Order: sequence, then C-alpha cells, then structure tokens
Amino acid sequence: RRWRDMPKVVFSSTTSAVDWNARLVTGDAVTEITRLKTEDGGPMDVGGATLAAAAMRAGLIDEYAMVTHPVLVGGGTPFFTALDNWVNLNLVETRTFPDGVLLTRYETRR
Repeated sequence: RRWRDMPKVVFSSTTSAVDWNARLVTGDAVTEITRLKTEDGGPMDVGGATLAAAAMRAGLIDEYAMVTHPVLVGGGTPFFTALDNWVNLNLVETRTFPDGVLLTRYETRR
C-alpha cells in the first residue's frame, strides 16, 4: 500500500499509460531527474539498469543501496555499465539478513 500511494515517475519510450500514482515521462530522463532533485520531495529511488546508468554518468546519484543475494547468475544487463570516471564511495551501512542477503549502502564522495 505504501508503495502504491508513493508518487512515481516512469521513464519510457514504449509505454503509453501508467497507473498507481505514476506519471509518464517520454523525454530526456537526465533532465527530468535533475529537475526533480531541485524540488523538496525527499529521497528518490532510481531503478532499472539503463536509467540508473544514465543518472550515474550524469553524477545524479547521491547514495547507492545494493542488495546482494547469495546466488550466482550469468547473463542479463549489467547494473554498472562502463563509466567515464571512477565513482568514489563512502560506506554508510551494512546489514546482513538471516537468509544471507546483504544490504550495503554507500554515499557518493564528492
């Protein structure tokens, strides 16, 4: 319920309709994320490898929260694509869950 009520922005060039308190953006994602960061809306989550990579390259990510599951898989779209420069991080939090899942949070060192 909390997630459903939370305002969302969907970035897509193929979808024409969204629901669950979402609005659709078909234009430049980096421009829109930059605009959203200037508003006083609190933290923003960015999901999806392609969108996150664009935000990363533009220097728009303030914090990374990574969840590591104890399983190895091959293939798929890499979440961290090739970057022009290193992204230096400071460790903020680590948490281990009973099933072996590990949460690590880092803030971008500017």
